[in-house]
Amino acid sequence: MNRIDARLSHIREQGRPALVTFIMAGDPDRATAQTILNALPGAGADIIELGMPFSDPMADGPVIQAAAQRALAGNMTLAQTLAMVASFRAHDTQTPIVLMGYYNPVYIYGPERFVNDTVKSGVDGVIIVDLPPEEEAELGGHARAANLNMIRLVTPTTDDHRLGQILPGAGGFLYYVSITGITGAASANAQALSTRIAHLRTKTDLPIGVGFGIRTPDDAAAMGAVADAVVVGSSIVDTISKIPDGKTTVDDVVSQVKALAAALQPVKTRKSASS
Repeated sequence: MNRIDARLSHIREQGRPALVTFIMAGDPDRATAQTILNALPGAGADIIELGMPFSDPMADGPVIQAAAQRALAGNMTLAQTLAMVASFRAHDTQTPIVLMGYYNPVYIYGPERFVNDTVKSGVDGVIIVDLPPEEEAELGGHARAANLNMIRLVTPTTDDHRLGQILPGAGGFLYYVSITGITGAASANAQALSTRIAHLRTKTDLPIGVGFGIRTPDDAAAMGAVADAVVVGSSIVDTISKIPDGKTTVDDVVSQVKALAAALQPVKTRKSASS
C-alpha cells in the first residue's frame, strides 16, 4: 500500500469519510501556497490534491481557472510544484498528496521523468483529467511500476461498458464527478448520488470519493453519508483568491478546512442507497 491506500483504510476503520482538499500550486503566490499546503493536515485534510497550473483547464470553472492563471503569472512551473511537495515532505511524511491537472505539462516534462520526479518528491497519486485509459499507457505503465496511483474519474454519464474500461489499472480511489459540467458550477445532490454510488460499489472495491459541487460543511456531511471521501476545491480556492486583496488570510483558509473536517464526524453505520 502507498500512503493513499493506508490513509483511506485507516479512515474507513474509524467509520468516517475522508476529507480531500484541493489547492492550486503557486496560488496566490508560491510562498503563500506553501504555507497553506503545510497547514492543511493540521486543519483536518486527510488527502491533499495539488493542482498543476495549466493555461487551458477545460474541466475547471472560473474560480480554479483564475487560480491557474495567478500561478502561471507568478512563473509557477511543474518543477516548482514538485519542489513544493518535497518541501512539504520535510515535515510531513504521512499525509497523501495527489497531483491533479492536465496531460500537456506532463507530456512536455516527459512521462517517465515525471513519474520518477513525482515519486522522488513524495507524491502518491495523480489525476490527469484529460487522459483517457486508451491513451494512458505512456504514463500509466511507469506510474504503476513506481506505485504511483493512477486515480480515474467517473461521471454521471459513465455506463457499465465504460466502467469496464476505466476500472482496470485504476488505483487509490475512484473519483466520482457528482455533476455534469465544470468545477464550481453547481451544487451536488447527495440523495441523487446515493443510488449511483451504491451501484459503483458493486463494480469495484476501490474507495469512492465525490467531487465537484461540494462547498459547505453541510454539503460535505451530506456527501460523506454516501461516499468514502469528499473532495472540496473551488470554495477553498475562492477563499485563497481573496488573500492578495487582504479580504482573507491563511488563517481563514485553515478555519474553513477545520469546519469541513468537523462536519465529517465518525458514523456507526454508512448510509446506503437502499435506506
